Amino acid sequence: MNVFDIIGPVMIGPSSSHTAGAVRLGRVVNKLIDDRPLKKLEITLSGSFAKTYKGHGTDRALLAGIMGYKSYSPEIRDAHEIAKKRGIDYTFLKENIKGAHPNTARIQYFLEDGTDGVMQGASIGGGNILVQRINGMNVDFNGENTTILVMHEDKPGVIASVTNMMHWEYEDLNISNFHLSRQEKGGEAIMTIEIDGLPPETIVDEIRGIEHVKNAILIRRV
Repeated sequence: MNVFDIIGPVMIGPSSSHTAGAVRLGRVVNKLIDDRPLKKLEITLSGSFAKTYKGHGTDRALLAGIMGYKSYSPEIRDAHEIAKKRGIDYTFLKENIKGAHPNTARIQYFLEDGTDGVMQGASIGGGNILVQRINGMNVDFNGENTTILVMHEDKPGVIASVTNMMHWEYEDLNISNFHLSRQEKGGEAIMTIEIDGLPPETIVDEIRGIEHVKNAILIRRV
């Protein structure tokens, strides 16, 4: 157990689950966007998030995280105004997402370049999070470790090519957790690779160069 587990996160807002955890969920989306300009957000809240999001500042926290702010950033208080100044059109919806954790948010984003995506995750207490789905596929990571997401075609040898490259080119890295999700055999798939340490940004360029890999995203600790 570390100090964070005992005293909770440094944060702006009344609730670690509804504020700090919400910021960290938003920051995962910020990493997925990778500094590309946002056009529109549709944020669906489920469970207690849906019931108390205005009073606990969950809406401001999610927006702030998506825009790159941290749980202790004073800009959280003005997240609505900052989003409007950036020209981001955002909507908050309430829905009972079946089987979801009580503090769940599903964030769909639309970028100026025409691309879009969706992330679903939960704030599970004490500012901790669990990311469960990205672009319709199951993932499983909490943002505590540096994570590499690899979107690829489900072809034989792709996993071996990625992990072998990481081993030979970045031998100091250690894979601490690996998860694979696919929509169907031979279709789109996503690797979730959690690693110890902080790799250079060049690692994703090398992964993107592997046959059948569509994209790779490096998410440093959020």
